[in-house]
Amino acid sequence: MKILVLSDTHGDLRKVFQIYEKLNNIDLILHCGDHQKDADTLEKALGTPTVSVKGNCDGAQTADRKTVQTPAGKILLTHGHLDGAGCDPLRLKYLAEENQCIAVCFGHTHVPVCEKEDGIYLINPGSLSRPRDGSNGSYAVIHSNEQEFYANIVFYDTVCGGNGKKGKTQGGFLRGLLNYSDRF
Repeated sequence: MKILVLSDTHGDLRKVFQIYEKLNNIDLILHCGDHQKDADTLEKALGTPTVSVKGNCDGAQTADRKTVQTPAGKILLTHGHLDGAGCDPLRLKYLAEENQCIAVCFGHTHVPVCEKEDGIYLINPGSLSRPRDGSNGSYAVIHSNEQEFYANIVFYDTVCGGNGKKGKTQGGFLRGLLNYSDRF
């Protein structure tokens, strides 16, 4: 099973359509929120099943979470703005464990993350339309079968050309907490 993971599209799907043309055999799209209506648009336009959750820009005042079954196990899907995205990744890991999931896909920070913490994958695809990591955008691809599960972050310039330079990263963790969190 091949899964495309997106987040924080904010009404701009141009890059999503560009990268989708270059990807082969996508079985499922996961949209981690902020402009959930974009997920509906993608499902209609591409004909690929899409699962989405609401984010803070969708008016979600309670955490919208869903689980998705894959051949390797379940994935927890959340936007993350009420679950510690950007400031407490262990909360996301614990949520995945509580729901018997092997991975959690989340967004909110617009910064890609793909790491494994005590056997749980933490996957944030970043944002193709409004990245905050100095890149030209990113997304994630998950491969899952009965024997294995793995995920990769893919940068837009890698797939769609460009100069290959990532751009200058601005600020660090503290700046991100102060500027990009609606919890302060």
